[in-house]
Order: sequence, then structure tokens, then C-alpha cells
Amino acid sequence: DPEIKGILIILNTVGGDVEAGLAMAELINSISKKVVTLVLGGSHSIGVPLATAGDYSFIAPSATMIVHPIRTNVIGVNETFEYFKKMQERINEFITRTSNISEEELTRLMHAKDELVSDVGSVLIGKEAVDCGLINEVGGLKESLTKLKE
Repeated sequence: DPEIKGILIILNTVGGDVEAGLAMAELINSISKKVVTLVLGGSHSIGVPLATAGDYSFIAPSATMIVHPIRTNVIGVNETFEYFKKMQERINEFITRTSNISEEELTRLMHAKDELVSDVGSVLIGKEAVDCGLINEVGGLKESLTKLKE
């Protein structure tokens, strides 16, 4: 629709299905209109690629992102392990392609053991997501709409 000049995507998600989330992120990333994303509340797990999928991204000062590797209990099935390894590579490639974070920093954040009590990964709050290169800027609805109107 030529009347639509841009799209604002507001995220507040704990994550979910990896295949569906990555497919939605690729769809957002391929939209021909300008796309701004805004993380309010949280954009955890597969929500990370959704947050980086637009042309420019914001995160509210109190919003969180949880970066972690794909995980599941795999008992003795090498093929399943290899599938999850390839899936993780797809997610990492998308995030590094659509943000300013390096592969090394993303991997470090995913495997940090001091952030979550009984898990691996990192919790990033507001500016921390900007500082590591995942998100472009701290801001809210006003800043997101201003950027979209540019």
C-alpha cells in the first residue's frame, strides 16, 4: 500500500517457537517499507532476532532482553544435537546480520553463566543491549515514532 510509509513493531515477548520466530524475523527484515522495532517489557530468546529485524531498533530503559543458546534435553541422539547446532548458527547469523553485535560478543553473552541462576545466557537491561550492539538506541514510543517519520 503506497499510503503506508513505515511500520512500528512493538515487542514484549518471552520468546517461543524458534522456527516461527526466525521466520517472522526474516519476514520483518524483508519488508520494503521502513521498519522500526521497540522493545517494551522484554524481548527474550527468539525475541532477540525479532528486535533486530527492523531498520532501526529501540529498547525502553527498563526493558530486558535475554540472550541464550538453543537448549533442550537431548539424550544420546547426535542427529538432534546437530540439528540444534545448525539452528543456532542460523539464529546467530541473523542477529549479527541485522545488528551491530559481533559473533564473538553474541557467543559470549549466550554462554555467560553468571547472569541466570540455573541457566546459561545473559539478561540485558535497556542501555546494556545498546552497549553490546544488539539494539540501536534507548527510547520509547515517542523516539520510535520520530525515527519512523524520518
